[in-house]
Amino acid sequence: MTIGTLVLLFVAAAVGGAINSVAGGGSFVAFPALLFAGVPAVPANATNTIALWPGTLASCVAYRKELGAVRRELVPLGVAGFIGGLAGSLLLLHTSDHTFVLLIPWLLLFATVLFTFGGVLTRRLSSGARTSLTAAAVVQLLTSVYGGYFGGGLGIITLALLSVLGMTNIHEMNALKTALGTLVNGIAVVAFVLAGAVEWGPATVMIVGGIVGGYGGAAVARRVEPKQVRRLVLVVAWTMTIYFFVRTYR
Repeated sequence: MTIGTLVLLFVAAAVGGAINSVAGGGSFVAFPALLFAGVPAVPANATNTIALWPGTLASCVAYRKELGAVRRELVPLGVAGFIGGLAGSLLLLHTSDHTFVLLIPWLLLFATVLFTFGGVLTRRLSSGARTSLTAAAVVQLLTSVYGGYFGGGLGIITLALLSVLGMTNIHEMNALKTALGTLVNGIAVVAFVLAGAVEWGPATVMIVGGIVGGYGGAAVARRVEPKQVRRLVLVVAWTMTIYFFVRTYR
């Protein structure tokens, strides 16, 4: 890869890490950057997962106080997330690049719609009927399969699930969402590494970029109104979705 390509990947990971720490949606920047850099679709998805995972792990550590208050929910949902994440990552590893290329626009569309209307979905569900922890674990299992396979919009699905579960403390919800996302992506990272699906050249550069974005870039991004960051992510998400539909099906 050229120096220019490596710089592109570093910047994309840094921006993605910063966006994840403020509004979520960093994969809308990091994943397309890998595809633009010429990384095949399945390795690009695996590499993107690894590139942004350290940032979510750091956020999880920062939420350690809040996590102590949600231990009852964390254990069953975490077990479900572990199983689902492993199943989703194995499913990805058994998907050909050709098939995944055809799926990319639809996966991006699903994630973008979730990101666009996730707040409305969460608010409506939070005012409706509650569900049991067992039922929530079953839903978590299914959503974690999606998370291990692709992962875009997983945090929004998780927040909606926690609302249905009856949680109302946004800090505890974000802590649990972050922990579950770290677990799902963490088991996917292990599966991708063991399968040799990671492009380590781009991954190394993006891991550094993600850490820089998570710690340094996030400090700058937090000075901006979160709604403005969200609007920027929406513009990028819809642009990337339309682009990949045109590129794939023209």
